[in-house]
Amino acid sequence: MGNWTDRTELLLGKEKLQRLQNAHVLVAGLGGVGGYAAEHLCRAGIGKMTIVDGDAVSNTNRNRQLLAFTSTQGQRKAQLMAQRLKDINPDLEITATDIYLKNERIDEICSRKYDYVVDAIDTLSPKVFLVYECIKQNLPVVSSMGAGGKTDPALVQIADIADSHSCKLALYMRKRLHKLGVRTGFKVVFSPEPIPPETMIKTENLENKKTIVGTISYMPAVFGAMCASVVIRDITS
Repeated sequence: MGNWTDRTELLLGKEKLQRLQNAHVLVAGLGGVGGYAAEHLCRAGIGKMTIVDGDAVSNTNRNRQLLAFTSTQGQRKAQLMAQRLKDINPDLEITATDIYLKNERIDEICSRKYDYVVDAIDTLSPKVFLVYECIKQNLPVVSSMGAGGKTDPALVQIADIADSHSCKLALYMRKRLHKLGVRTGFKVVFSPEPIPPETMIKTENLENKKTIVGTISYMPAVFGAMCASVVIRDITS
């Protein structure tokens, strides 16, 4: 065994590995969940990726985000992730887009052809409209719900959005999507684990967040791995 994909091929077989190598996946959001999802997809052999994030690494990211080190503080996440993924697979075709995915840019991003989309955005409005646009464009999408405030990885589940429960972000997603006529048809990664009220604080000065929720190191990684597993298993099934 001399090729870096040999163990993946041993598990999945040559034909399924080829499907991954021929696939194009969009990962929207490169924070705690999206960074891990993108790396797992790359290491599994996905041949083409578009990654989108308009943020830079901050000091508070270091407890949970793949890209966050003292040495990368202040650097742009999209470019850091692109460099990291190319270091794993030099043959990867990658497009790194350094923007916040707001509604007017979502149409543009989703106009491209993807075999799968990973929604790892943590702001409600663009999250809803990304999923909605994927549904309209008939793009398979898996959406991560909130990993904050959770500590038990054994409770994390994969389900259709209609079957999600006991998760506030999933509730808000369902309500907003119902108004747009979407009730089912895409997978979410969620946990019904209750969030203790004392783990949340309200914010006033952050543009994209109204609340900060305490987060432990491993939970975003678990969510990201499960999102990647949905993509890999669906593409190879």
